[in-house]
Amino acid sequence: MQPPAATAPFVHPAPRVIRSERPYRSMGGYLAALAAALLFGAGLAVLLQRGLAPTGVGVALILAGAALAPGFYMLKPNEGIIFTLFGEYKGTDRSEGLRWTNPLLSGQKISLRARNLNTAPLKVNDKRGNPVEIGAAVVWRVRDTAQAVFEIDDYTRFVGIQAEAAIRHLATLYAYDSGEDLDAEETTLRAGLDVVADALKAELNQRFESAGVEVLDAKLTHLAYAAEIAQVMLRRQQATAIVSARHQIVAGAVGMVEAALKGLSDRNLVVLDDERKAAMVSNLLVVLCSDNDAQPVINTGTLYT
Repeated sequence: MQPPAATAPFVHPAPRVIRSERPYRSMGGYLAALAAALLFGAGLAVLLQRGLAPTGVGVALILAGAALAPGFYMLKPNEGIIFTLFGEYKGTDRSEGLRWTNPLLSGQKISLRARNLNTAPLKVNDKRGNPVEIGAAVVWRVRDTAQAVFEIDDYTRFVGIQAEAAIRHLATLYAYDSGEDLDAEETTLRAGLDVVADALKAELNQRFESAGVEVLDAKLTHLAYAAEIAQVMLRRQQATAIVSARHQIVAGAVGMVEAALKGLSDRNLVVLDDERKAAMVSNLLVVLCSDNDAQPVINTGTLYT
């Protein structure tokens, strides 16, 4: 029997290095432009006046001035440029205006302005499992240029996909509307828009952290029941509103009847036994709670006939 073969020890992979933005110090473009102009002028002067210096010197001066030209670049406000040298990250310049740097560096401009992402209405299930349509508007911008470019393949597409995932996850945490199955203080999508917006912003910032993107604002722009249950939920809301209105009407009618009986008793206008009080209460409640106008009936007899 052969002994078991020895297994190679497990080697843990090296920890992944996450690149963060570091500032790059460039040179003012106007001084570099002046230097390039002087080199060009001196070279032309040497070539035009042959006795001034050898022709090679004039050619060298012109070539030196031309070598400075690729190093010029311009940046607008809220714009940055990422510099790499033969694939190695050197830094990010956020300076405005005309600048100059080493012509061997490769630059990639990136916008630092705020951007809007308006998601299309998504069909998701809320906390109760009811299908709802929900959409949001997200205001975001690049916070760390190195993470946005080097850690994510396409940060713009990344923002769109992660925003949709965050909205879908958020909808499952809240019910669309309040109900008997929820606590009185529980937040819902329809009644707690500010709380839901803050929760959405916090989740988006957490998801965008690895991409160097920050969320400035996030608000729900569309919220409705899905078409297949919209009519049913509308009837439910109408029934709830009707029940609530009836409850207030009955409560008010009972108070009015109580006040009427108390007023008759305090002023000794008429003495009613329990049976007549019950009849009076019934008649008053019918009049006060009815949807239609009551028809007056004149009693020409006594109180008991």
